[in-house]
Amino acid sequence: MDQNPHGDVRRLAPLRDFLHTEAASGALLVVAAVVALVWANSPWSGGYDSLWHTDLTLSLGGHDLSLDLRHWVNDAAMAIFFLVVGLEIKREVTSGHLAGRRAAALPVAAAIGGMVVPALVYLAIAGREAAGGWGIPMATDIALAVGVVALAGSAVPSGLRAYLLGLAVVDDIGAIVVIALFYSSGVSGGWLAVVAAALAGTVVAKRAGVHHVSVYVAIGAVMWFALHEAGVHPTLAGVTMGLLAPTTPRRTVDLVDTEELTDLTTVDHARRSSKIARESVSTVEWLEHVLHPWTAYVIVPVFALANAGIGLSGDMLRDAIGSPITWGVLLGLLAGKPLGVLLATRIATATRVADLPAGVGRRHLLGAGSAAGIGFTVAIFIAELAFRPRNGADPAIAAAQVDAAKLAIVVASVLSGLLAFGVLRAGRRQSSPSNPDTSASPSR
Repeated sequence: MDQNPHGDVRRLAPLRDFLHTEAASGALLVVAAVVALVWANSPWSGGYDSLWHTDLTLSLGGHDLSLDLRHWVNDAAMAIFFLVVGLEIKREVTSGHLAGRRAAALPVAAAIGGMVVPALVYLAIAGREAAGGWGIPMATDIALAVGVVALAGSAVPSGLRAYLLGLAVVDDIGAIVVIALFYSSGVSGGWLAVVAAALAGTVVAKRAGVHHVSVYVAIGAVMWFALHEAGVHPTLAGVTMGLLAPTTPRRTVDLVDTEELTDLTTVDHARRSSKIARESVSTVEWLEHVLHPWTAYVIVPVFALANAGIGLSGDMLRDAIGSPITWGVLLGLLAGKPLGVLLATRIATATRVADLPAGVGRRHLLGAGSAAGIGFTVAIFIAELAFRPRNGADPAIAAAQVDAAKLAIVVASVLSGLLAFGVLRAGRRQSSPSNPDTSASPSR
């Protein structure tokens, strides 16, 4: 038996895989957003609108669920995206950069500052006309933020990458709480009882030692449908199932015979090797390893394609420029994010609640704060929720509000990305040459 816990059994490197996948996903996301903008402003713009307004109906247990294609992407496909978010949060909290009070203190403080200040900036500018959009500039897009940091290369100390990742994960937690508490309406108590039953079923199945993924997929689907019918945004089903996933491997590494893993002489041996390898890592790591490429390379780019197509007519641009929503979101992301991150980090370090990572200076923090101002995916997601027509509101006004918010998100994300890249590259001499880049190492 191989007693070496660092042998060939455990090949998953969650942090390395996560960062590399997010960086590559950022490029696809940008391409999809550009395609959506060009398509929506081309002679074929009618085809763009008609495609995403195509109705699809699902019948389940005598209930018909009818959504257009855009909402199937936003409500159903994005539930898988938020499942991966939940898995990453669980992993970071249990054994990653947020494990332990001291380790979590700095990114938690930075994330809170990076959420509160942008919301206050938005409310100061647009609070009277459209206060409901305050949650939009709170969001950080991990894929694009990590992509910008990756482009800066060796100018970025390894500690800053971990700091930014922790900040973005806490930011995701904040976005989830905001969506659950403030962007769900018309809650139905009966359907919430079904959600509670699904939660209880998940816990019971875990304690009973049920490991078949199909069981949890079925429970998650029931939870998703019940949340949708209850009036709570159904993507929370993904987050919930991710947070409930086990973090303990079913088979400890020191009990794995590595000779079995290399025996691929027959189909049965290959299947057994696959099973052993899977059981030697936790469900959280395994699911994230399997699902993250799908969300990064398929779901998020499709989301961008479905939601970034803003018709940039002269009237629309004039209305957007004159809208406080535009300026509230724009300045919230572009200025509020880095200001909030810097202030909160400064307070945390000055009060000795946390220490700065090795080799990280003020310029690096400004770069990370600007990268956090790239709020593309989740910011657009919240904009769709914040200005969705409710209680007989005029759909045309709601659509104009969404377009103003989306335009501001796109412009702010581009400017924040350019600023972050420029600041980080300018600060390359402040990076410690004796501090090797360990961002590609597992977080274990």
